[in-house]
Amino acid sequence: MSIYEKTKASELSRSIDCMLGQTVPPSEIVIVKDGGLPPALDKLLADYALKHPNVMKIVGYPSNQGLWYALRMGLGECSNELVARMDSDDYSCPDRIEQELAVMRNDPSIDCVGTNVIEFEGSLDNQVSLVDLPSNHEDILRFGKRRCPFRHPTLLYKKSVVLQSGGYQEMPLFEDYDLYMRMVSAGAKFQNIAEPLVFVGVDRSFFQRRGDPSYLKKMVYFRTTCLKRRDINAFEYTTSIIPHAIVCLLPNRLRAFAYKTFLRAEVK
Repeated sequence: MSIYEKTKASELSRSIDCMLGQTVPPSEIVIVKDGGLPPALDKLLADYALKHPNVMKIVGYPSNQGLWYALRMGLGECSNELVARMDSDDYSCPDRIEQELAVMRNDPSIDCVGTNVIEFEGSLDNQVSLVDLPSNHEDILRFGKRRCPFRHPTLLYKKSVVLQSGGYQEMPLFEDYDLYMRMVSAGAKFQNIAEPLVFVGVDRSFFQRRGDPSYLKKMVYFRTTCLKRRDINAFEYTTSIIPHAIVCLLPNRLRAFAYKTFLRAEVK
């Protein structure tokens, strides 16, 4: 888990507590401080470290370096082969890790497993949409040519496979997708659990950010990198860029409508 100066203490507490409360609890929780933190956040982390000295592992560095750098450092600090991702503003259901471990136990060839997610605004009760992702390996590979087939905070993966694929690298806004594409090239095997086991926080700025010209520029850069690496071909490059560009150029209200109508499902 990576945190920085704008991380909200209440959300961080919720995130840590839900991981400590897993039916299969973690043997360690690695938190990376991406730059200096406000005193209140430092105190919160110190309190958790005092209560759970054998579980909490808190590392960091003086100045903010970005998510990819924090995740790269954090992965290096993880002691176990199986590593679960988690974000500081999200919530995992109590049996998330248990279910993900069961997938890997039933099929040891699986290198990375994720889940569907429910997006919420503000509180967990205000559920706005369901992100329904492909489940089996073949469907994930097909889907991944156009869109990222995982939500990063849901993942449980084999550390060795991630490192063999190059680990986290600098790719602004697309660190997770970039890692996935490199894992595909390395021959990794994937699965998603067809159940929303993680709640991901979103707000109105989520859709605004996807209309920012810098977002479009970074998306094109990422896709071009994938093309140069031969992760995708020219046809896949074109058919993935054009829809993204159209959505980016829409007015914010229409962009939000497009996401919720075509890229999300209704929460039942």
